Amino acid sequence: MTTDTGAIPLTTAQQAALTSGGGFWHTTAVADLPPIMLTDGPHGVRKQVTGADHGGLLDSEPATCFPPAVALGSSWDPELVRRIGEALGDEARAMGVSVLLGPGINLKRSPLGGRNFEYYAEDPLLTGVLATEWVRGLQSRGVGASLKHFAVNSQETDRMRVSADVDERTLREMYLRAFQRVVQQAQPWTVMCSYNRINGVHASQDPWLLTRVLRDEWGFEGLVVSDWGAVVDRVAAVRAGLDLTMPGPDDTGDEALVRAVADGTLDPVALDTSAARVRALVERAVAASDPAATYDADAHHALAREAAGRGIVLLKNDRDLLPLPRHDVTIAVLGEHARTPRFQGGGSSQMNPTRLDDALTEITALAGGPVLFAAGYGSDGTADEQLAAEAVETARTADVAVVFIGTAQETEGADRQSLELPAAQLALVERVLAANPRTVVVLSHGAVVLTTPWDHAVPALVEGWLLGQAGGGAIADVLFGVVNPSGRLTETIPLKLAHHPSHLDFPGEASHVRYGEGVHVGYRGFDAREQEVAYPFGFGLSYTAFAYGDATATVVDGGIEVRVPVTNTGGRDGREVVQVYASLPGSAVRRAPRELKGFANVAVAAGQTAVVVIRIARDDLAYWDPRLRRWAVEGGDYLLSVGASSRDLRTTVTVAVTGDDTRVPLSAESTLGEWLADPKGGQVLGQAFAAAAAQGGGGLAGMAADPQIFTFLSGVPLNRMAAFPGSPFTAEAVAQLVAAANS
Repeated sequence: MTTDTGAIPLTTAQQAALTSGGGFWHTTAVADLPPIMLTDGPHGVRKQVTGADHGGLLDSEPATCFPPAVALGSSWDPELVRRIGEALGDEARAMGVSVLLGPGINLKRSPLGGRNFEYYAEDPLLTGVLATEWVRGLQSRGVGASLKHFAVNSQETDRMRVSADVDERTLREMYLRAFQRVVQQAQPWTVMCSYNRINGVHASQDPWLLTRVLRDEWGFEGLVVSDWGAVVDRVAAVRAGLDLTMPGPDDTGDEALVRAVADGTLDPVALDTSAARVRALVERAVAASDPAATYDADAHHALAREAAGRGIVLLKNDRDLLPLPRHDVTIAVLGEHARTPRFQGGGSSQMNPTRLDDALTEITALAGGPVLFAAGYGSDGTADEQLAAEAVETARTADVAVVFIGTAQETEGADRQSLELPAAQLALVERVLAANPRTVVVLSHGAVVLTTPWDHAVPALVEGWLLGQAGGGAIADVLFGVVNPSGRLTETIPLKLAHHPSHLDFPGEASHVRYGEGVHVGYRGFDAREQEVAYPFGFGLSYTAFAYGDATATVVDGGIEVRVPVTNTGGRDGREVVQVYASLPGSAVRRAPRELKGFANVAVAAGQTAVVVIRIARDDLAYWDPRLRRWAVEGGDYLLSVGASSRDLRTTVTVAVTGDDTRVPLSAESTLGEWLADPKGGQVLGQAFAAAAAQGGGGLAGMAADPQIFTFLSGVPLNRMAAFPGSPFTAEAVAQLVAAANS
């Protein structure tokens, strides 16, 4: 068989070869199509050095290591994220890379997730808004994105086999919603399927996921590529809608596709379609390539420093210990992490940076007075009594101590076993505080850690995440007030791991993990159980203060426009992240007490007021109705709470929203209560009862007149009531009632 794809016709064998890689990072050269390169992101271009290890995990060409998503997401700034995407596109094009494998947008379902440092948030709206801008920025430079990992890839344990068992409402509202937003608003060139199974079906060969939802419902126009090694059955994958299997070559899979077409077990149109999509991707990439492209490494490093500073979250600042004075102060910098920074996680996104700043050097550069240093603990983060004693004495002689502590590693391929920081480092903090109560603690890690109870004694606590190659300078900028911190948490910090909504269902067993918390992911679950937390979703302090005026809201194009005046009441210019949470009191649908529906990152000069406008699209008010198998907006008076975190709500406003028609057609299996609650159903059923009563009055009609008995009967399906004495609901009568109620 051959097909005319608009250029040189391809044989079935050539089509099969085109739908698998020609190497670890390249597509296959077939006929007139050259190979193009796909390589890892998402916070830098990780291009394998020629002659390095096969997977490219040990060495790569130098490129800017921007802040990983854990820090970039904490900026809550779509415009900043877009600029990072643009810079990544410039570097990828200059390095001959056509598709950058990112962004990663899986939800942070559990704080133990080993890859959380690569993901944005525990909330789908925040994730989707930020990822949309990342994709727009990257693709504006003629480099394709690869939206990943599609879908429900929220753990590393048994990741290549585990089945994420999740109900459809939770799946749609929480785990697919960010993907849907990015696909429909930014049209990424590619979507990458995940390793795991979803409700028992491998993502790589799930036609419901890859074709019905992604293409038919959402209108995806690009190519579906596998995660590296995710394909189990090439024929089943192509049949489901997967276009490109990576890595390659995969001669065995190519031959299986040729045989399947020949023996009729695979529709040749399916293979033809996948090959055409690969051809379209290659042609698009070749047209956008520029062998003369370059980028400014110094400018990108400066951007990385800006982004890192914007992602730092100030958690505590008692008695305004921060920012530190630039002069007439002796600063003790303690902790090996200050000298040897943790700036990225492990695995496929591990970068070889163009340069690497450390906090010790950058603090020394900005300080006008003496800066003392002591390592405090070993290079591996473990206890060393001599180093600890030196650190305590150093702290005693200084005006202020800044202690750097953090986790040893977070990496792809393994979930964390605990949220605890190393005991030796916490012991160092305790001893330093005893020697110098003016102590600042800076955290370095890729996902939330427990801060309680030790943080109660710490006057200033800085969440420093993994900040990329310029993180050392960014930390110094925040400590000295060159940058006024404006980062906000994108996941809740619990008091203990057992409090987390996912705790009892993570990471599962026997290759199954049950998403038992349903839609109550992250802050939604904490709020639903009225659970105390250490620091809530959306939280972050500033060196200034913001006051909120009264919010107003109006319905615009079916959605809502919220306006709120925000005044900077302090003496420093700053940025506030204004957050809008929605709830619907009396909802007929199980909901979290409040859900993020909009936000804005706004700069406000000292003493000035900004009127912040936040628009909530009608689609973002919708829930997934499993009975109707579609999105629906429930009508009613929505309570909109506006504030600085999910638990710091400054002003509220109520707005009436007209709902969609969510009437579920009645059936013989609908209960008596459901029939009577339905206007048309109640009418026809009432007529049936009246007719039965007129004919004798006893039996079922008489029972229904007794309130206590009626309560029992209300849960009985109509077609089960035929057995009751005197029931008028024969099979024929029920069929007539159903027809009348749904006419």
